[in-house]
Amino acid sequence: MADRPPSEIARETLKQLAARRLPPTPDNYLALYDEISGTRSPQPFPEGPLSGIQRVLPAQTPAQKRLLGQFERAIITKDWTSLQSVMVGYANLGLNPATASKPIETADSPHALGALPPEFSETLARLIDHTLPALGEDDARVLDMAKQLITFLREPTPPVVTAQQMLGNFAYRVSFATEDQAAIRATLLELLHMVFENIAVLSADDRWLQGQAEALMSASTPPLTLRRLDDVQRRLKDVIFKQTEARARTLEAQEQMKDMLATFIERLALITASSTSYQGTMERCAELIGKASTLEEIAPLLQEVMSATRAMALDSRVTHDELEDLRQRTEAKRAEVAKLQEELDRASAQARHDPLTGSLNRKGLDEAVEREIARSRRLGSPLCLALLDVDNFKTINDRLGHAGGDAALVHLAQVTREVMRPQDLLARYGGEEFVLVLPDTAVESGIAAMTRLQRELTTRFFLQGSEKVLITFSAGVAQLQDAESSTDAILRADKAMYLAKRSGKNRVMAA
Repeated sequence: MADRPPSEIARETLKQLAARRLPPTPDNYLALYDEISGTRSPQPFPEGPLSGIQRVLPAQTPAQKRLLGQFERAIITKDWTSLQSVMVGYANLGLNPATASKPIETADSPHALGALPPEFSETLARLIDHTLPALGEDDARVLDMAKQLITFLREPTPPVVTAQQMLGNFAYRVSFATEDQAAIRATLLELLHMVFENIAVLSADDRWLQGQAEALMSASTPPLTLRRLDDVQRRLKDVIFKQTEARARTLEAQEQMKDMLATFIERLALITASSTSYQGTMERCAELIGKASTLEEIAPLLQEVMSATRAMALDSRVTHDELEDLRQRTEAKRAEVAKLQEELDRASAQARHDPLTGSLNRKGLDEAVEREIARSRRLGSPLCLALLDVDNFKTINDRLGHAGGDAALVHLAQVTREVMRPQDLLARYGGEEFVLVLPDTAVESGIAAMTRLQRELTTRFFLQGSEKVLITFSAGVAQLQDAESSTDAILRADKAMYLAKRSGKNRVMAA
């Protein structure tokens, strides 16, 4: 029977369906076909029932959504192995809390594949132990599984099969925990940005506070590195110190100005009162003199007029001196307030500049680029953005140390400012990457300018002690297109820069 061709078996199956008067359903046909051929056909993949299960599976947390996606792909590809893994993942999520954290026992011999080498087991245990601090303490199940796994790996001759199963379970839990940690970090950064943006909006008239909020927004923008955070922390401490000091002195100067203004108003009131009294005395004496008929009656009145005049003159002289003193003090305070405002402006400007190279930082670059884009489109003039990356910077850092690498970046920025035009703007984009904003420049002229900068760097060696270091860079140049954003133009320049890297470095390419 088994050697008959499939076509003959199919014909015989149809005959038997008719002879036995069975409905020609797929199940009846398959049963008769297996009976005639003497074999057992593989069972069809139950896509329908599994799709029904998929519709009722939970998908509320990121981990559940991830497992549901894997479940759907397993149904599409008809992969039983993937389905099994997904079900184990759901079990580890807590569908069976009593057994989820226990290591899965195997019916196979624990020594079927031998035991793990002691050195390898200890390395795995240390790796898991060092991974735990990054996962936090929110998921107690991960910590329990990790402790069990570390204890197991440090036992004598742990079986490979058991270790593989325990590591698989732990890997599932770690993947969910890392997703949660990533979501928590992203949400915290979003909340920080919302707070900083709100501070900046509410302090639109307070330049020192607005500058501080903008610096914090720049500091909390990914990617974050310890070195970058250290630089930002130093810059913020300096800015906060200067702004706090200047703010206190400004408030003090303002209070003194208020006091002087109050004194000035008081003196004006006294002058008015004295003038009114003197005028009344003169009128009264004039009236009495008009009525007097003898010299004896006039003499006392003249004496009173002379005394009142001398008192008025003395008051006027004293008041004049006091007002002159107030004027001088007011002028001095006005100059001090102007100086303090300059210090505030300078301190706020530090939030837009890179503390190492003195070039613009990302915040300063965004503001400058938007201004130049508006100007370019208003005048119809071309605008180029060039992105350059120092070649082999890691080698320079390894050979000269981080201090030497920083000095090399300072040298590059200094040479760039000396070679490029005054209207060209330099910004540190991140690490060893810089962006040059080239107004009134077409792409051909931009490439020529960057090539000229490369030649200049070959003649100006960077000196580290007695060692001469040649600094080169690869660059991409993009001319801003109609309705294109600065982000898209920089991305095009970045792709061209990577092409220059792959073409041998120390090159400039158009985007």
